[in-house]
Amino acid sequence: MTVARKTPRMGAQYTPKTIEARIDVDETTSVRAALTLPSPDGKLAVALAIGHGAGSNMDQPILVRMADAFAREGALVLRFNFVYTETGRRSPDRPPVLIATWRAAAAWLAARPEAKGRPLVLGGKSMGGRIASHLAALGDRCDGLWFLGYPLHPAGQPEKLRDAHLVDAPCPMLFLAGTRDPLCDLALLRPVLKKLGARATLHVVEGGDHSFAVLKSSGRTPAEVEQELIDVSVRWLSVLTVRKEAKPAPAAAPPAGSPSSATRRAGTTPRGSRSATRK
Repeated sequence: MTVARKTPRMGAQYTPKTIEARIDVDETTSVRAALTLPSPDGKLAVALAIGHGAGSNMDQPILVRMADAFAREGALVLRFNFVYTETGRRSPDRPPVLIATWRAAAAWLAARPEAKGRPLVLGGKSMGGRIASHLAALGDRCDGLWFLGYPLHPAGQPEKLRDAHLVDAPCPMLFLAGTRDPLCDLALLRPVLKKLGARATLHVVEGGDHSFAVLKSSGRTPAEVEQELIDVSVRWLSVLTVRKEAKPAPAAAPPAGSPSSATRRAGTTPRGSRSATRK
């Protein structure tokens, strides 16, 4: 596979500034978070929330480096912990708690003044991205899904696919996947993406495992692989920015005697009532 061409760095000299925060999940529970502010010279005007993988936390080095890289390009980036991480447990929370935590983080980011006018992109590493996709499928606001290693199935159990809900997510999706990922057989992922149609974009890292580590025989360094992931992600996120900036066509004037759009009751698309029953 040809390595993606390096994206020009708009804010290469920018030193990212990160703000520590707490996000309330409910009246008695909160989680630690970090908001990385965008470079004023960057053109990547998106707000991106990143959830961590099941065996890590928001301080996983690759997530910190990627958040900084996206911020240099102009993105507003939020990283956060799940509840079980905060309490020191190793086993992830039950799906309702994972979803509630994600929903609180997404709402917190969307409410930030720096996020105004930016597409809201949800995603993350492995489990973090998968739970974000459940939010999108349930009808929560989500302008794009970013998957850094989607866990399509448990390791060694390719028959247990975690894909049924993806068709209900109406937004664009970027799948970053390695050819040696034991949690995502590409032969099984490609038919899933075919069902999603133009919404899905797949970028394959040759020789990459679930953490995108490649064999020494590949001749590539971890930094080169990580840069490839960043470059591909920045170009995909840039398309979302362009879509957000595109002005809609003027609405046709309502027929005489009909109620104008200004008199209609303002509202939002209701969330689906279906819960995520599969991890």
